[in-house]
Parts: sequence; C-alpha cells; structure tokens
Amino acid sequence: MKKLNARKSLLILIDMLTLAMACFTAYFLSNSLTIVHLEPENMYWQILNFTLCNLLALGLSGAYRSIWRYANSRDFTACILSLCVGSAASYILTVLTVDRDYRSNIYMVLAFLISSVLIVSMRMLYQALYLVANRNWGKPLRDRTMIVGAGQACKTILSEMLGNDCSYYPVCIVDDSKEKISRSISGVKVYGPTARIPELCDQLQVDVILFAMPSISEEDRQRILQICTSTGRKIKMLPYLHTMIEDQGLLNQAKELRLEDLLGREPIQFDNHEIASFIRDEVCMVTGGGGSIGSELCRQIARYSPRLLIIVDIYENNAYEIQQELLREYHQSLNMTVQIASVRDFKKMDQLFRRFRPTVVFHAAAHKHVPLMETNPEEAVKNNIIGTFNTANLADLYRVKKFVLVSTDKAVNPTNVMGATKRCCEMIMQYMAEQSTGTEYVAVRFGNVLGSNGSVIPLFRKQIEDGGPVTVTHPDIIRYFMTIPEAVSLILQAGAMAKGGEIFVLDMGQPVKIVTLAENLIRQYGKEPYRDINIIFTGLRPGEKLFEELLMSEEGLQSTMNHKIFIGNQIPVKIDDFIDKLNAIKGVMDGDNTEEILSRLHDLVPTFEHHVNE
Repeated sequence: MKKLNARKSLLILIDMLTLAMACFTAYFLSNSLTIVHLEPENMYWQILNFTLCNLLALGLSGAYRSIWRYANSRDFTACILSLCVGSAASYILTVLTVDRDYRSNIYMVLAFLISSVLIVSMRMLYQALYLVANRNWGKPLRDRTMIVGAGQACKTILSEMLGNDCSYYPVCIVDDSKEKISRSISGVKVYGPTARIPELCDQLQVDVILFAMPSISEEDRQRILQICTSTGRKIKMLPYLHTMIEDQGLLNQAKELRLEDLLGREPIQFDNHEIASFIRDEVCMVTGGGGSIGSELCRQIARYSPRLLIIVDIYENNAYEIQQELLREYHQSLNMTVQIASVRDFKKMDQLFRRFRPTVVFHAAAHKHVPLMETNPEEAVKNNIIGTFNTANLADLYRVKKFVLVSTDKAVNPTNVMGATKRCCEMIMQYMAEQSTGTEYVAVRFGNVLGSNGSVIPLFRKQIEDGGPVTVTHPDIIRYFMTIPEAVSLILQAGAMAKGGEIFVLDMGQPVKIVTLAENLIRQYGKEPYRDINIIFTGLRPGEKLFEELLMSEEGLQSTMNHKIFIGNQIPVKIDDFIDKLNAIKGVMDGDNTEEILSRLHDLVPTFEHHVNE
C-alpha cells in the first residue's frame, strides 16, 4: 500500500507541475500574441486556481486509480474530459472572483488545450518507455485479456483483476447475450457475439483468452472453445461449476486449456466411496504397473490405503519411476513393493502370488502398439494371451477375490493382431468366470487414452516441436478418447461393481476426428495448421480401422447404477473348444510361421478379420 501511495503522490506532483506550466505558458502566449492582456497580479491566482480545479477533476475521474502503463484510448479520453470539466470550473471561479469582464476566456481555452496535450502526452510517453524497457530487459508485462462470458464468474474475476496486482489486464468481455452486448462490467465493455472472438483478438491485441463460462452447456462449450483455439491465443479455462473450490479465487483456479477440454463431454465422475471400500486394506497387485495406465492405477490405489501395493513390471526404468514418485508423495505411509517380472514367466509369477498372496489383481500388462504387433504377432500372443492366461489361472489358484483385465475397444470385431489378442483376453475372463468359484473376473473396455505411451498426442507434440509436419493416417479417421485418470477410475469402479464375467464399457460421448485433435494441438502451440505447421495424411496403417466400436452387435448393453458405465451381455464361450484352440496357438509360438499364428488366432477369435492396408 505504501508503494501504491508513493506512486500516486508522484503522479499528482508531476500533474501539478504540468498544469502550472500549462497555465503559465497560456498566460505568456495570451500576452505576447496580444490575444488578450492579463494583469500580472492575477497570474498567481490563475495558476493556483487552474491547477487545483484540474487536479480535483482528475482525482474524481479516477485518473490516479488507473495503471497508466496499461491505459487505452478510453482512459485518455476520460483524462481529457476531466481536464475540460476542471478548466470550466476554473474559468467560472475566475469570472466570479477576479475577472468580471470575461477577459480570461481565451486564456483559459489555451490553458486547457496545452494542459491536455502535455498530460496525455506524458502518460503516452510513460507507457511507450515502459513497453520498450520491458522488451529490452525481459520484465513480464500484464497480459491483455479477453474474458469469454459475462456472468457471475466474470464479475468475480474482474474484481480479482482490478483489486490485485495480477498478471492479467482485462481489455474486453465477449458474450452471446444480446442484453449484455454493448454494456460494461466494472468499466470493461461487453462485445458479442462469440463468433467475433477472432476479430476482437486482432482488433484489441489480446494475449490471453480467459474462458469464464463454468455452467454452460457442453454443446456451446465445445463450439466456443473451437472458436477460441482458432485464434492461436493462449487459453485459460475456469473449471466446471461443480469442481470449483469456494475458498480459492477464481483466477487461481484458471488452468491452461488441455486437449481433454475439447473431447466434447464433461469429465466422468465415479463413486469414490465405493472404490475406497473396494481397495482399503486389500493386497493389490498391478501388472504392467510402470506403464501409463498401470502407473496411474498405482497412484489412485495408493490414495485408498491398501494393505500392500505390489507393482509388477518387466521394464525396470518405468517401475523405478513410479516407485520413486509414490515414495516422495507417501513417504513411509504406503506399504509397497516393486517386482521385476514378466507375466509370460509362469514360475516367477507363481512365486509372487505365493509370497504376497494378493487379494485384488489389476492386469494392465500388455503389448498394445498396433503396427508393431502386426509385424510381431508371436510377441502379442505370448504377452497378451499367454501372459493373461497365466496370471488369471494363478489368481484362481491363490484365491484372489477379484481379477480386473484392462481391455480396449480394438477388441471389438478386431482387424489387427493387437485387437484380436485383447479380445482373446476378454474370452479368458469369461472362461475363468465360468470355471472359478472363488475369484470374480471382469474386463474393462475403453477407447484411446489421451497422453498414454504410444498414443497419438505425444507423437503430435514431438512433431510440432520439431517444426512439423504432423502425420495423420486418414482425414476421416475417428476415435473415442478418455483421459488416463478417467480410464483408471473406470477400472477401479468396475472392480468394485464386478460380480464376475462382465465386460464394462464406458459411455465416452461422441468420437473425435484425429485431424481435429491435431489442428487444436497445433493452435495450442500458437501456430496455425496448414500454414505454420502442415498436416499430411499417410494412409491407414496395417490393421487400422477408420472407426472403433465399443460393443459387438450380439453383446448389447445393460445399464448400471452409474449412468456412464454399461455392461455388455456375455457371449458364451465353449470351454473345451476354447482350451483346445488356446493350446493350438501355444504350439506354434516357437516357430516363425506368421501365417500359421494368424490362422490359429482367427480360430480363437472368430470375429477377427485381418485387414492389411496398402
């Protein structure tokens, strides 16, 4: 506050000297140009009168509350108008006291004009010098900010911006409401409709767009976000209304626009109480615990106080990273062990089950990269099918309570090796559910996971950072997407709900075009698609579909207590036939006959239609 008062005092002193100089200059010009003759004995009164009246007018207009380095034309206009009022008041006071013959009117006009030019010029000069100094010395400037939405959130944000020395300077508000357009909120003008956002960004030199519409419908949210991303400006998002924290300022809760904000749906909410009761005091094993899904499983399981968390992974670097992260966060409060092992190694996995006696197993270990599995089908079969069969049988042998398989939408009517092996894993769950009397087996099926290892987003980011081009296989390819935390919460929720044999499916809204994701990601880097960063189409890869399905036609859907989670009806598995075919594919693993492996895989998964795209 002391610093602020000192700044005000200095500005008032400068204005006082400027007004006095303007008054003296007007007096000199009036006499020297013989426009009008003023008596010298009245000069001091004129200067004092003019200076005080105009200082009072400037103060009442709020000139000393403004931050002049961020001033715009409206601020300068207000300054000139206040000088006009102050000069008029000074003139009237002069007429009533010392100049009843109205000889000072020309002099007063000159004083007003000179003082207006000097005071406005000094402020503009200060603003220009400040901008030059900050460009040269790297001191951060306040970002010129557009607020989208003229509701209560906007009013609160403006109060925070104007009442604090924050890094945002509001230059405009944009809203679709005709009643609000052309009005002002806390002195900031409301423009509209939102279709004008790109035009206004250029016109008003906007640096940041603050999206302040937390309760808007999802359809309008996506429409306006698409407009915002097309500007290439940085975008900050307020959270959804139900996730806001009351005791924190809204500006503190504004986050960078993330790609998941453009998925076209709200984040899916799960019953944490049910998950907590499912995990608490259990011995939880996570296979593939160092992967993107497995590591997030470990993070979320750790929150619910398991008796022991067993992280199993064949890649020691990944396992080490999640181990160190959990140790930093939980210190000694989390009972955890990390075991380096492959699910393909039955003896090693048997030792782990016998030693730790897990009560809940989350099976996330899998090869999932579609093109690589096309050229290495035997590895997909060994890791995905045989590894799952090993782990599932050990779960039954050691009386595990629940076994949860992480599956994928690529398992539906698969056209690639990876999808076919994951469909076989689902069939193993159904087979085990029919055979076991002590363990509940369940599969969880979802679409692509944003940001996971091997997904398109890390690839796109790397390509953009390298200057492009961004590669998309086909302009019409679409996928269902979800975030990693959503995927893992679904896995945990499904485990809590499971009764045995179910395939849980998440309602993920509408599928998203991959090219749209690429365009939006390029804009997040402040670049324009096809101009700054090109997008090229490389053609569908082997086994790749234009779109993925979440259910096979014969499965159908059953609703659950959570309106976003459904259960696919079980497709019967012929036990003896299934085991015979499983043994048959095991028998060809040691050879190098890819066609034989694919033939046996087709026998196991009748819906497998292998597509090789040229």
